[in-house]
Amino acid sequence: MDFMQEYEKWLKSSALSQVEKDELSALRNDPKEIEARFYGPLEFGTAGLRGTMAVGLHNMNIHVIRHATQAFAEVILAEGGDAAARGVAICMDCRNHSLEFAREAACVCVSNGVSVRIFESLRPTPELSFSVREYGCIAGINVTASHNPKEYNGYKVYWEDGAQLPPHHAEAIAKKMTEIDIFSGVKTMKWEDALASGRVTVLGDETDRKFMAQVAAMINDKESVAKVADTFKLVYTPFHGCGYKLVPEALRTLGVKHILCEPKQMKIDGNFPTVVSPNPENPEGFYLAIDLAKQNDVDFIVGTDPDSDRVGIMVRDKSGEFRPVTGNQTGVLLLDYLIGAMKRAGKLPEHPVALKTIVTTEMARKVAEMNGVECFDTFTGFKFMAEKKNALESAGEGKVIFSYEESYGYMLGDYVRDKDAVTASMLLTEMAAWYASQGMTLFDALEKLYEKYGQYAEKTYNLVMPGLDGLKDMAALMKSLRENPPASIADVQVTVRKDYADGTVTDCVSGTKSTMELSGSNVLRFELADGTTILVRPSGTEPKIKVYILTLGADKDICTKNLEKYGAWAAALQK
Repeated sequence: MDFMQEYEKWLKSSALSQVEKDELSALRNDPKEIEARFYGPLEFGTAGLRGTMAVGLHNMNIHVIRHATQAFAEVILAEGGDAAARGVAICMDCRNHSLEFAREAACVCVSNGVSVRIFESLRPTPELSFSVREYGCIAGINVTASHNPKEYNGYKVYWEDGAQLPPHHAEAIAKKMTEIDIFSGVKTMKWEDALASGRVTVLGDETDRKFMAQVAAMINDKESVAKVADTFKLVYTPFHGCGYKLVPEALRTLGVKHILCEPKQMKIDGNFPTVVSPNPENPEGFYLAIDLAKQNDVDFIVGTDPDSDRVGIMVRDKSGEFRPVTGNQTGVLLLDYLIGAMKRAGKLPEHPVALKTIVTTEMARKVAEMNGVECFDTFTGFKFMAEKKNALESAGEGKVIFSYEESYGYMLGDYVRDKDAVTASMLLTEMAAWYASQGMTLFDALEKLYEKYGQYAEKTYNLVMPGLDGLKDMAALMKSLRENPPASIADVQVTVRKDYADGTVTDCVSGTKSTMELSGSNVLRFELADGTTILVRPSGTEPKIKVYILTLGADKDICTKNLEKYGAWAAALQK
């Protein structure tokens, strides 16, 4: 694509407002920025679209939203039957322009004869997944960039099972987008006309009630919460986002009396003024919540990301300081607790199953299998967990009780097919209250798990590679690791090498090759002689290579040293 030609096309288009044209005109003497915005379209994948908000083909703006939605509408219409009448559920998060983008998507759908159910205002991502299933929609659209910085927005697309788009539908939409002109090929109308068309249903509190009834049904042990309700306290922060309403409601339904919500971060704001990054994976964002917790003698902090699909927790250690609990650790704690709680409540199914991703700690498998629960791996992404859950349960091969990934995402119950921070926040709080009734904090509980299941440790390194050059660097690094794989890492032999792109498994000791069940994802796995596993993959939503180090050892010190030495190898990859 000739980026200057595309730039001129946009400048001349009548679809652009004068403000948008002025923004582009200001770039006239900045060819590098013009190239960054127009060298090609945002890639439409199974996670949809995600990018910085600006005018340009490679950015998030109303024109890119309309273009993607036109392609999506045509894919829906090609399904035939009652697909158009079943329609699309549309949701949005707290980000700047999210409501505008959601309405633009709705207008394109209606112009193409596709019915729409759109939320009146921002809602948690899991409620969108729920709504697709609850109302029998053919698909869903969620305008969100999840936990990305404020400059970003995104366009997540769901299919009729409530999970993110399966690959063949994503490919069909991507192909359509190459065939449709971004301006002349799009059908749209004004929002007021869409509302008057009779094809738009606005969703509000009635859908919240249906969703929250399902969330409440997931409670296992209200009695233990009641026992400590007068003394048990927690601090909650939604990081300026969608969890501000339904997460506290879920906790009150659980029976928690003392919920201290961080006041500054309870304010909806797409600029996220109190944090550099609104991501519960980053402990520095919890500083206000920690201050509030210390002032009120609270041991437990819960934080959800802007679209309320990820949740992070912090707990007070024996020295009185708050420390983050990683996504891996949180998942292990919750899995171990849920198995016990469901057994005590008589809710554990006959053939229970847990799902985790290939980059999630192997400690989860140990916890599951030692408690009679089968554990399966999937690729990163809850669409893959949804596929596995659907396949296992439809074949009568097991009932999935818990699915999680290391990046703070947890899926529970049968009413959603995506990460769900509303339900997870409630069950994490139930777990904290249950341990409190036993005279333990979650810090104590985690130490006990390591005593019971062994010492494991994990760390993820993010090799950030922004811009056009970064995309090339990411591809070059993956190519190099494939063509010249390391025989050893930090002087420890690589015993097994797995390439999830084609499913090949290489025994590095004997040289024999075989295949595995999982294939079709750009991930490399190196298994080392000391039991450590290192995985390398490009992020699907951000400009970075992720390196996952999963290790184990006889004690905590050995694990820490392993993380340090393998971390040095990971950091050197960027050089």
